[in-house]
Amino acid sequence: MDYADIISALAATLRLTTPLLLACLAGLYSERSGVFDIGLEGKMLAGAFGAATVAYLTGNAWLGLLAAIGVSILMAMLHAVASITLKGNQIISGVAINFLAQGLTAVLGLAWFHQGGRTPQLPDGGRFPSIVWPGATQFETVPIIGPIYSDLISGQNIFVYVAFLAVPITWWVLYRTRFGLRLRAVGENPKAVDTAGISVTLLRYRALLITGVLCGIAGAYFSIAQSNGFINNMTAGKGYIALAALIFAKWRPVPAMFACLLFGFLDAEQIRLQGSSIFGWQIPVQFIQALPYILTCVLLAGFIGKAIGPKAGGIPYVKER
Repeated sequence: MDYADIISALAATLRLTTPLLLACLAGLYSERSGVFDIGLEGKMLAGAFGAATVAYLTGNAWLGLLAAIGVSILMAMLHAVASITLKGNQIISGVAINFLAQGLTAVLGLAWFHQGGRTPQLPDGGRFPSIVWPGATQFETVPIIGPIYSDLISGQNIFVYVAFLAVPITWWVLYRTRFGLRLRAVGENPKAVDTAGISVTLLRYRALLITGVLCGIAGAYFSIAQSNGFINNMTAGKGYIALAALIFAKWRPVPAMFACLLFGFLDAEQIRLQGSSIFGWQIPVQFIQALPYILTCVLLAGFIGKAIGPKAGGIPYVKER
């Protein structure tokens, strides 16, 4: 692998890391507040469908993004009502969100567009283009630094920059603001937060609202940035990998970024390795495609150590009378 191939692999890693990182940070907010969220996959999938549908009908990518966020927030609020207000089982509620999103996107896509559950290709203006930074073409011929600037930093989609910018913002919100302090406290000891006169319910709803926004952005990236429309089940388990990255990072934003980069790199490598062979033996494509998921299980099983989540995670809070 030469230098150009390395830069190309790193650029692909950034692109494939973006939805994982957005979903991972989304899960970080909800789980830090004490609400386990298995439904990240469903929120992203519903957001992707909403973005592609509105972007196709209006020809406006920004309206598609707003639609994705709105649909994802709706799903997040369904989860909030079930797990916070009605005090239901959070795992079951999250799984139900995933099933609901998979079923609705397939049925509505087939009913509205008659293309097997997918949307038609987006018109001009319905998709977010890559952003070319000033001087990227001129710097391309500069040794070492040129390809990094022109092919790795420049030429990425706006969602890539948003995802990585969200990491320091999330760190600052969690560790340097009153809201972040209360959010972490409500995930550890909601009774103490309630005793201080702070609404546990309101804090958890706000956390899930942020979760909905970030999952919506991740979903929009799938359908109106990375792709040119919605494809049935296009998230392909990325929400579950984001959850694995969150556990691998032990619910911290900066380690979460590196965990997502690791999984994004594995995903990029499985694409590059397709069609390769070892000692003249052709490696089955199915094995290479499964490689990121296999390594995810191996890493979580053998290298994570002891991961202790928020103490009140998954436990509905009942206010004492």
